[in-house]
Amino acid sequence: MKTHLLPAFRLSLLLLLLCCVVYPALVWGAAQFAPGHGEGVQLVRNGRVIGYANVGQKFDRPEYFNTRPSAVDYNASGSGGSNKGPSNPDYLKEVQTRAGAFLQQNPTVEAGQVPGELVTASGSGLDPHLSPAGAYAQVDRVARLRGLPAKRVRALVAAHIEDPLFVFFGPAKVNVLRLNLALDELSAHR
Repeated sequence: MKTHLLPAFRLSLLLLLLCCVVYPALVWGAAQFAPGHGEGVQLVRNGRVIGYANVGQKFDRPEYFNTRPSAVDYNASGSGGSNKGPSNPDYLKEVQTRAGAFLQQNPTVEAGQVPGELVTASGSGLDPHLSPAGAYAQVDRVARLRGLPAKRVRALVAAHIEDPLFVFFGPAKVNVLRLNLALDELSAHR
């Protein structure tokens, strides 16, 4: 019994040390080099925190750029997808309803041009980004409702496109919260 119990105890102690002390310390140390130092990137306006840059926010007023739909209603305390596959009839109906609503709000966009991320939720339900195509598809509506020239709103979107990491990791993207904050600033100073 001694020959089996002592090695098992030592292995348990070693794994406890590795998994509960060493690994968390390494993750914490790596987070100190990230923006926000592992605490998230807060966006502040007039001395007040208005959101986090990497957590999706709900924008449903038509004068703002819409973000991706969320399966968790943008609740950052519990991210997750819907678990409905692309052949699920309820899911297909939901996507068609979203596409119809988008086309109604954006009459200059044709049915085949609706970017997929505007009608499907992300895996986490909290994706704060759109593709540049997803943002450009909304320019005419936002410009019309804000009373701004479409050319200026299009330039604002272009200025907020984030390039892929190290040029080739991931797609180009637009942070919707940052874009809408810049849109508010543009509208206030016209």
